Amino acid sequence: MAALYVTSLQAGVGKTAICAGLGRHLLAKGKKVGFFKPIIADGEKPPIEGFDSDAEFMKHILALEEPVDSLCPVISEQGNLATRIKKAYARVSRGKDVVVAEGICERSIAEALDARVIIVEAYSQELASAKSIDKYKDFGGYLLGVALNKVPRNRVEHVNNRLSAQFGEAGVDILGMLPEDRVLFSLTIGELAEHIQGEILNCAEKSTELVENFMLGAMTVDPGPDYFGRKANKAVVVRGERPDMQLAALETSTKCLVLSGGVSPIPAVLYKAEDKGIPIILAKGDTIATVMSFEDALGKARFNQEKKLPRLAEIIEQQFNFQAVYKGLGLTD
Repeated sequence: MAALYVTSLQAGVGKTAICAGLGRHLLAKGKKVGFFKPIIADGEKPPIEGFDSDAEFMKHILALEEPVDSLCPVISEQGNLATRIKKAYARVSRGKDVVVAEGICERSIAEALDARVIIVEAYSQELASAKSIDKYKDFGGYLLGVALNKVPRNRVEHVNNRLSAQFGEAGVDILGMLPEDRVLFSLTIGELAEHIQGEILNCAEKSTELVENFMLGAMTVDPGPDYFGRKANKAVVVRGERPDMQLAALETSTKCLVLSGGVSPIPAVLYKAEDKGIPIILAKGDTIATVMSFEDALGKARFNQEKKLPRLAEIIEQQFNFQAVYKGLGLTD
């Protein structure tokens, strides 16, 4: 049985997406795949045990039988941490060919799991800094390589050429370079409504639909369908007292309409939205506050929607060096 530990130096860089992509790939190849996400607790202030959305998501997409609290146990730092990790890990690794684990960037956890390590990094200008590379080297022989995520599409080739040489000189392999993709970091209509504390007025059954783009209605001039037609699968933020712009947006590929200022839609707008199956979200804040809330929500978007899996699989298969992963884990393809 092999263990693969996916970690990162920073939060929110896409560890769960990488875990999901690797796990689904291995599952499709006929491997029995498990998942493990230990939460290391400070002995003085242990976190509250309970629901973990990432573990619940991985349990679902990998069809795991183990309960979520076994997949994501809270382990106290008090006592022998390695022994506690091994004991918890043993409960989820039985009968598995490989276990994909996710957690904090600590060599001691990789040692306890006897796992090969993939470090996930989000694209930045400082990627090849000595500080980062030194942290990679801390894992020694456990390090399998680095996966670069959220690389701007127009810079993939440049970044690959530049960093492959620099990382190679340091003895660090780049296993994958995943380009930015709007689908992977999109939000559902329900998540948007929750984040802005808005009320979904109609078509609540569409709350799980993904929003890939955002547009803001012009403040004074009615831009019409030509303007709103520039982007598909979008959420449109429009002032509540502008039914003309609301109707124009509803004539295009719109996932939801967000009315700012707490002004309810007129009957004609609500009827058109109902007819086209487009939810309307009523936001209490003004337009600027609503847009700022959207930007904040996008920055906190998580990979926990099954609808994103087909796109993730496509990117992973194109961009990841699975030969290196199989070789590092001692698995056959």
